[in-house]
Amino acid sequence: MVPLCACCIFLGVYLNNESNITINVCLHSIRFFFQMSLASTDFTLTHYTATSRSISARWSKFEGAHSYKLSAASNTATGQPVFVHFDNRFVLGTVTNLLPATQYTVKVEALDSSGNMLAEAEIQHLTAPDIPLNIKAFSKTSNSITVNWSAVPKATGYVLKAKAGNLITKIIVNDSSGTLTGLQPYTSYIISVQSLNQGGTSQPSMPVETRTVLDAPAFYSSSPDFQTIMVSLEPVPQAVRYSFIIIRSDAVGSKIKKTTTAFNETFTDLDPGTWYTIKVHALDANGVPGDDETKEQVTRPFAPQSVHAILKSDPINTSLGAVITWNASKGSIKYFAVRLKKFRDVGHNCTSRSTSCVITPIQCSTHYNVTVFAINEAGPSDPANPTEFTSFPCTPHDIKVQEIYPGNLTISWSPSPMIDYYTTFVKRDDGLEVSCNTTLKRCYFQSECGFTYFISVFSYNTAGQSKPGNVLNYTTVPCCPTQVKTLFVSSDTIEVIWNPVRGAEMYETKAQDMGSVVFCNDTSTICTLSGLECNINYNVTVYSYSDIRGFNNSCPRKSIKTGPCSPRILNITKVNPTTVNITWQQNNIDATYKVFVFGKAGMRYCNSSGCSCAIANLPCGSTFSVSAVATATEGSSLPSYSIPLETAPCCPDSFTVIQVTQSITNISWTAATGAQSYTTLLESPKGQAKCHTGQTHCLLGCITCGTNYSVTLLAISETGMASECNFLGYSSSGCCPSAVKLYRLGSNALRVYWHASASVNYVVNVTSDHANFTCSPMARITYCDISDIYCGDLYAVIISPISTDGSIATFCPTKVYSVSCSMNSGAMVIYRGKRT
Repeated sequence: MVPLCACCIFLGVYLNNESNITINVCLHSIRFFFQMSLASTDFTLTHYTATSRSISARWSKFEGAHSYKLSAASNTATGQPVFVHFDNRFVLGTVTNLLPATQYTVKVEALDSSGNMLAEAEIQHLTAPDIPLNIKAFSKTSNSITVNWSAVPKATGYVLKAKAGNLITKIIVNDSSGTLTGLQPYTSYIISVQSLNQGGTSQPSMPVETRTVLDAPAFYSSSPDFQTIMVSLEPVPQAVRYSFIIIRSDAVGSKIKKTTTAFNETFTDLDPGTWYTIKVHALDANGVPGDDETKEQVTRPFAPQSVHAILKSDPINTSLGAVITWNASKGSIKYFAVRLKKFRDVGHNCTSRSTSCVITPIQCSTHYNVTVFAINEAGPSDPANPTEFTSFPCTPHDIKVQEIYPGNLTISWSPSPMIDYYTTFVKRDDGLEVSCNTTLKRCYFQSECGFTYFISVFSYNTAGQSKPGNVLNYTTVPCCPTQVKTLFVSSDTIEVIWNPVRGAEMYETKAQDMGSVVFCNDTSTICTLSGLECNINYNVTVYSYSDIRGFNNSCPRKSIKTGPCSPRILNITKVNPTTVNITWQQNNIDATYKVFVFGKAGMRYCNSSGCSCAIANLPCGSTFSVSAVATATEGSSLPSYSIPLETAPCCPDSFTVIQVTQSITNISWTAATGAQSYTTLLESPKGQAKCHTGQTHCLLGCITCGTNYSVTLLAISETGMASECNFLGYSSSGCCPSAVKLYRLGSNALRVYWHASASVNYVVNVTSDHANFTCSPMARITYCDISDIYCGDLYAVIISPISTDGSIATFCPTKVYSVSCSMNSGAMVIYRGKRT
C-alpha cells in the first residue's frame, strides 16, 4: 500500500500536467484507503493448527468480501510467499508446502469482486518439526515396548504411540527413544512417532509393528528333603517351552539350566539347608523368551546329630524336665525336640533356636527316647537318631503317719516302679532331726507330746533322688497343764491358774459335780469358772488343746469347793422404835453370818452362827438397807438381797401457835427428820380444828375465842409411817367485845361501854388527832371513862381482850365516833363507822 503522504506528492506533481479527471481519480483512491483502514480493525485472524509442512488458520467474515486470500511468508528464508484463494463461504484455510520448524507470517486478505483488498489481518506462527525417521521397536518385557528413532532438528519433544485394535497407548518423551508400558503380554502393536515443538506436532512416522513377549509364569517351589527342590508352574498361553534355572543364592557353584515342555521340574543332589535362586520363563514358537519369574527356595536342613538328654529339676514349677542337646544343622532356624514314651506314645515337646531345649514335664520313673528335628522355611528335617534315658524316680505318695501307741510314730507310703530304696526324714519343730533308709515301705520313730514333726520321704534310682514331695506335718497331743492352783473362790466362781505347756494353743477348764458341767475355753493360762452352785465340791480339770490334735483327755482332775451361799432374809421385826430383830434362812454348812443395817445415818451390824440376831439404837426418821453375808473357810458369800428398813419420823424440835383473828390461828414448827407431811390437831370440848400439810406451818380456822385446846402433831414419812407428837395446851384469846358505845360525861369526858361474853380483862385505846387515851378496867368491868377530851374531834376506839400471858389481841375492830361540842351530858356519841 502506498503511504498517504507519497500519494499527495504524486498528486501534486501530476496536477501540473494532467487534466481534472486525473485529480478525481486520486481523490477517489484516497477515500477508499480511509475506508479500508477503518474496516480492517474488525477483521481478525487466529491460528488453528500446524504440521511440519502446513499451517491452518481461521478468520472472521468480512462484510462485502467476495473472496479471501491466505498467504504465508517465511521470516528467514527468501522466495515468494505461498498463498491460497478461498471464496467468501470459507473462514478456515490451510497453507501447505511450507518448511519444517520455520517461523512464518500468515496473512489473510478480504477481496471484492474486482480483486481489490477490502481488509487484511496477519499472525506469526511456527511450523512443526520434520517427521521422525529410522523407527526401530522391540519388546523385552511382556508389558512394554522400547522404541528408538533419529533425532529431528529443532524438535522439543516426541509423541510415541502404540495401537492394538481400539486400544491406544501414548506417551511424550524429550529424547529420541522411549518405552511404552502398561501393554498386554504377547500382543502385536502398531508403533508411530511424531515430533513436536511450540508450533505443533508433525505427521506420524512410518508405522512399525512389534509384539510384546510372553508373560512370566507363576510357579511354586518346595523342598521335600535336605537335597531336593521341586518346582511346578502354571501354563502360560502361547508358550511352547519353559526354561528352569537354579543357582545357589550366594553364587557358590555353577547354575543348573533345564528347558522342557513340562510344567514340573525336580532338582536333586543339592546342598542341605542352603538357599537357591530359581528363575523361570516361557518361550514362544520362535524361541523368544518371555518375562522372568524369580524366587528364593531353601532346602530342608540335615537331621541333627549327637542328640543327648540330661535330666533336671525345675525349681520354679517343681516339675521334672529333660535338657536335650544336639549339634547345629546348617540352614536351620529352629529345632523341634519331641519325646517318645516307650517308643510309641508321643509326649511333650520343646522348640528352640539354639542347640538345646528343655522338655517338661517328664513323667517320673519312666523310660524315654527323644528325637530332634531341624526346621527352616522349607520344613522339618528327617528325625535325628533318638537317645534313651530313664527319668528321676517318682516321689513317694499316699504317705501316712500313725501314732498307734502314744510315743510311737509309724510312717508308711505306696511303692513306685523303678525305685532302688527310700529315705525318710523326720524333723521336730525344735530342730532335732532323724532319718531312716529302707527298701520297704514303712519306718518307725519315737515321739513326745506337744511337738510338731515334719516328715519327708524320698525315693532313689540310678537317675538320682526324687523331687521333694509334700512335707507332712504331724503334731502330737499337747502336754497336760501342770501346777494347777486355785487363785480365787467365791459362791459361784472358781478361778484357777497353771503353767503353760508345750503344744497347747488353748486350754479348756471344766468344773463338774454330780449333775452339771461348767467349762471355759481360753488361750490364757488362767480361767474363771462362773455360774457355779454355791457350797458345792467340784471336780476341776484343765485340758490342753491344739487345732490339729484337739484335746488331751488324759489330764488329771482337782477337787475345789465353792464359797457359801448367800443368806435369804426371812423377816425383820421391830422390838421397839430403835431396835429390830432379823431372821434368815440358814443354807450353808459350817458358816457364820453377819447382818448389816446401813443407810445415811450410818451402819450397824450383828453376828451369829444361827439364823437370827438383833440390832439396837437405830435413829428416828431414817431409812436403812438390811443385808446378810455368810462366811466359811472357802470365802464369803455375796450379800443377800437387801430388805428396806424404815424408822418412824422424828418429832419437831419446836412448835408455835399464833392467833391471827378471833377464829383463826397460825401454827408453825421446825422440820422433823424423816417426815414428808404433817397433821396438826387442836381439840377442846367445844370442837376441834385440823390441818394436813407438807409444809412446816398451817392455818386453823373455826377457833373458839377464850377456849383451852390440847395440841397434837403427827409427823408422817413418805411411806406413811407416822410419829405422834404431843405439845403443851393452847388457850385462844378472849372474844372481842360487842355493842361498843360512847357517852358524853360533862364537857370534856367520855365513857366507853361494851358487852363481854366472858370474864376477860380488856384494854381500851381511844385516839384522835390531838390525843391518845388508854384505860384497862378490872375484870368483869365493861366500861371505861376518859377525860380531857376535845369536842369536835373524831375518836377511834379499840377494845382488845388481854390473854392470860398478858398479850393483847390485835385483831378486834376499830370504831370511829364524832364528839360534838353541843352535846349534853349523858348523850350517846354518834357512831361514824369502822376504820379499816
